[in-house]
Amino acid sequence: MTSAPLAARLGIPTGPLFFPVTAYGPDGSLALDVYRAHVRRGVEAGAAAVFACCGTGEFHALTPEEFEACVGAAVEAADGRVPVVAGAGYGTALAVRYARLAEGAGADGLLAMPPYLVVAGQEGLLRHYRELAAATSMPTVVYQRDNAVFTPGTVVELARTDGVIGLKDGLGDLDLMQRIVSAVRSEVPGDFLYFNGLPTAEQTQLAYRGIGITLYSSAVFCFVPEIAVVFHQALASGDDTTVNRLLDGFYRPFVELRSRGRGYAVSLVKAGVRLRGLDVGEVRPPLHEPSEDHVEQLAQLIDRGYALLEEGM
Repeated sequence: MTSAPLAARLGIPTGPLFFPVTAYGPDGSLALDVYRAHVRRGVEAGAAAVFACCGTGEFHALTPEEFEACVGAAVEAADGRVPVVAGAGYGTALAVRYARLAEGAGADGLLAMPPYLVVAGQEGLLRHYRELAAATSMPTVVYQRDNAVFTPGTVVELARTDGVIGLKDGLGDLDLMQRIVSAVRSEVPGDFLYFNGLPTAEQTQLAYRGIGITLYSSAVFCFVPEIAVVFHQALASGDDTTVNRLLDGFYRPFVELRSRGRGYAVSLVKAGVRLRGLDVGEVRPPLHEPSEDHVEQLAQLIDRGYALLEEGM
């Protein structure tokens, strides 16, 4: 683990948050050398942190042994230059197991994903995340989406929980997020981190920025890091001309293409990484590969995105 506190390192958004895909070989097994190369490229391209084995990294498809190996490979590739945060999910017992594997592999923190299948009440969700946060010495970011949606009061209690440092929002309800931010600010002293965790978060980041949320995940950073970095810098500097040029010419068309297939938030990103020359393999079932036509459209969109960068120089 790196020495600086994770919250301090994440609190200043120096670059996009990188969610690498997990690399597989032709036989479907882990390709750790390729994965290390993917992580190294992301760090060298300007990522502020590596979020290993999370949604884009197909956490759902990894065995505990594979998860531990991938987190360790990410830590090795990052080499202390940026923090490594690992995903953890399923029920409480399994989430704790994954958390401890991540800690043993050298991760700096956890992204606590929604529990498996069940739709729990606020009391049960709070107990789940408190037990997970207490299971290791690592700071924990809680991921709100799907079957883990919190009231402002529950987030206040999470913010008071030792080890919980932030909330990543994958729901997209800005009214709820504003009430959460207001409630925590009013009732809990100190800084609590918030992240826009929607798929292709750049598309909604202007709105999140309006309620004070500056951190966001970037899946497209996996395959077009130069575009993601320029967009991030433009947001940070208030260069809305560049932001809007990239939104109109690259991000919106990408979101529209992504919406044409279930699971494309992962499989289309992975196809993009392959198009850029790194063979990270295909997605594992139950996800499926994009159609050839959609991959060709993605290739054209990547070219258009880089042309937009040239126009802005």
